[in-house]
Amino acid sequence: MIKIAVYGKGGIGKSTVTGNLAAAFASLGKRVIQIGCDPKADSTINLLGGEPVTPVMNYLREHDDEPTSVEEISKQGFGGVLCIETGGPTPGLGCAGRGIITTFSLLEDLKLFEKYKPDVVLYDVLGDVVCGGFAAPIREGYASKVLIVTSGEKMSLYAANNINSAVKNFADRSYAKVRGIVLNRRAVEDEERKVTEFAEKAGLSIVADIPRSGDIIRFEDMGKTVIEGDPECETSKRFFELAKLLLNDGENENE
Repeated sequence: MIKIAVYGKGGIGKSTVTGNLAAAFASLGKRVIQIGCDPKADSTINLLGGEPVTPVMNYLREHDDEPTSVEEISKQGFGGVLCIETGGPTPGLGCAGRGIITTFSLLEDLKLFEKYKPDVVLYDVLGDVVCGGFAAPIREGYASKVLIVTSGEKMSLYAANNINSAVKNFADRSYAKVRGIVLNRRAVEDEERKVTEFAEKAGLSIVADIPRSGDIIRFEDMGKTVIEGDPECETSKRFFELAKLLLNDGENENE
């Protein structure tokens, strides 16, 4: 089972990358779970035709009892991807990171992974700095690899550096490690050079280069990933290449 956490600056396109990567894995015949770890609960919406799944934290607030099955807090989306959203506390009350910890504990109780037997699990995680509940995917062993999404923008690279440093702090505990950088282009001047220089300095590889494309926006307006909308377009090909790279990693690790 491949377990990947996707981090990056808020608004950098983590959900777009994660959703399209999930769709690519599914299109390659893999059983996929995507877990959105953001109070906005919009990570999986483009896998679900624009119709969101009820977030776990919302379910817990609206019901007296905890769910007794995964089906109560999930939906199947494009390609059979199982979509789950942690959600968060009532706005202005409570800790959003706590919602992630609560959700993960509940999913363990429901034996999600044992019952669904996924090939790939993707975590789309809020946070420019990995701390508290937002570190749970890598700190508690849920994920084994981290992808950092960045553009060439200064604050995006700053966040990427913070995330990489945070993951390194867990290195001696056999937690998740950064697999590489996903360059999600924003048409910044000298963008490729800036990101390449950052990656080299951090000792990381650029594992995917996602072009700035109107296709993504067009299909997201329709509640779709670009993989579903046009699997043959250049942007989709980049996501398929990344999915195959990560699958190859998994095969090599199991040898």
